[in-house]
Amino acid sequence: MLETLKGRTALITGASKRIGRETALALAEQGVNIALHFNRSEGEARELAAELERKGVKAWTVRADFRQPREYQSLIERARKEAGPLDILVNNASMFPAEAIGDLTWSGFSADMEVNAWVPLTLSREFAQGLTRGSIVNLHDTHLQGFDFKHAGYILSKHVLAELTRMMALEFAPNITVNAVAPGLILPPPGADESYLVSHARGLPLQRYGTPRDIAEAILFLLRSDFITGQVIYVDGGRRLEEHGSRAH
Repeated sequence: MLETLKGRTALITGASKRIGRETALALAEQGVNIALHFNRSEGEARELAAELERKGVKAWTVRADFRQPREYQSLIERARKEAGPLDILVNNASMFPAEAIGDLTWSGFSADMEVNAWVPLTLSREFAQGLTRGSIVNLHDTHLQGFDFKHAGYILSKHVLAELTRMMALEFAPNITVNAVAPGLILPPPGADESYLVSHARGLPLQRYGTPRDIAEAILFLLRSDFITGQVIYVDGGRRLEEHGSRAH
């Protein structure tokens, strides 16, 4: 277990909002300097960078559209040009379109695959190149233990990312650890409010919903360890257990 993360530098994708933002704040509290990736949320990214710098760490913003290969293929290089050597990569950014199986198109499915699986692989390979020590954490989803019929393309792409996590853990060993965190009921989807969380929490074993800080703390745990790789931490209030059958009473 590493004693401290202070002085290390992380690139967090999709860092300006939601779980990405909370992860950036949590890492900054540990003294980690952070390159904040954003696509359209430049204002939020710059505000977050200023907030992180007030905490005493260095912060940079780097833009890339994950539907544009030239932009994401150069992201690691550009982040290193701004921030110097990178020690940590958090593949947080994803797209989450509502697509049932019957509505799924090739263009939509290929977009899900590109953003949610291919880009993390592309960034991870570039990040790992020539690195003697580092950590990668991917963001999965608790629905990997079951199905998400309302977001078919999204969950299929997350299944690919889950396999890539295991493969990269072997491929990049012994210098780099590769792990994942699988969030459950943490934030309402776009257009919904807290009532969505309250109603869905009743069906969880713990009967409550989590917070982005819960995810950030799990990421911190994995980053502090130099002897865990290829693992997934489910931060989901026990939801995945329900996928394997009803509880005993």
